[in-house]
Amino acid sequence: MILQATWQHDYIVSNGVRLHYVTQGEGTLMLMLHGFPEFWYSWRHQIPEFAKDHKVVALDLRGYNDSDKPTNLAAYRMSELIKDVEGIIRGLGYDRFILVGHDWGGAIAWSFAYTYPEMVDRLIVLNLPHPAKFATGLRTPQQLLRSWYMFFFQLPVIPELVLQAGDYQLIADGFMRMAIDKTAFTPEDLEAYKDAAAKRGALTAMLNYYRNIFQSGFVEREWGKLNVLTLMIWGENDTALGIELTYGTAQYVNDFTIHYIPNCSHWVQQEQPQLVNQYMREFLEMSRS
Repeated sequence: MILQATWQHDYIVSNGVRLHYVTQGEGTLMLMLHGFPEFWYSWRHQIPEFAKDHKVVALDLRGYNDSDKPTNLAAYRMSELIKDVEGIIRGLGYDRFILVGHDWGGAIAWSFAYTYPEMVDRLIVLNLPHPAKFATGLRTPQQLLRSWYMFFFQLPVIPELVLQAGDYQLIADGFMRMAIDKTAFTPEDLEAYKDAAAKRGALTAMLNYYRNIFQSGFVEREWGKLNVLTLMIWGENDTALGIELTYGTAQYVNDFTIHYIPNCSHWVQQEQPQLVNQYMREFLEMSRS
């Protein structure tokens, strides 16, 4: 496990829930939102890099790791997740920030940027397509096959039993099976993810994101053109989300940049951290000029 003495663990109450986060650095706020089945730790390679000139806040989303885990299914609708982010930003004393999201964190990031574009200075999304492209993809056989687990997760109880079997082995297997560079995840990394998923109430909370996906407005709604400077980084060998979901994203974003990373899986910022950091840094510096 990578641990930095200068990383600080803290909590903030937002939208009625107590959320845990790790922070380092000072300056412009950069909020990092993780995906499934991760927690703040998925940004371990980005926190120290961007803390050089930003206040980096890597969040545990509601339901994950050390954040509160509401038991109500509706507590995991996108509208609530957007309110969480707004409350965090206001609570930290900011009105504009850089928003970074991967996987489910990317879904929240897209949705937040559309809801509060005036608050988002720059948007960086990793391996999560624009919601309009994702909705289109779900109408194709190839993406439906890739997204089989989303439909499995709609079942009650059974997904929890499957994921916790064998000391949460499927959590670890999900990283290793998908990764191209298996050395990107140490045994300690995998144990950290298993331990986070094993916290009381976490598995059901994590799955409740999927159980709300068709009711939350993320898939079925009209999306206009986003007027926020946006960078997408995409690991080309993502087995869960096809690369074709990225094509044509520029029609939904006024100022859009995309970088593809070959020989890299869905876990892009963990598998190719140096390249991801480089692309993020170049984007931030370019968009300031």
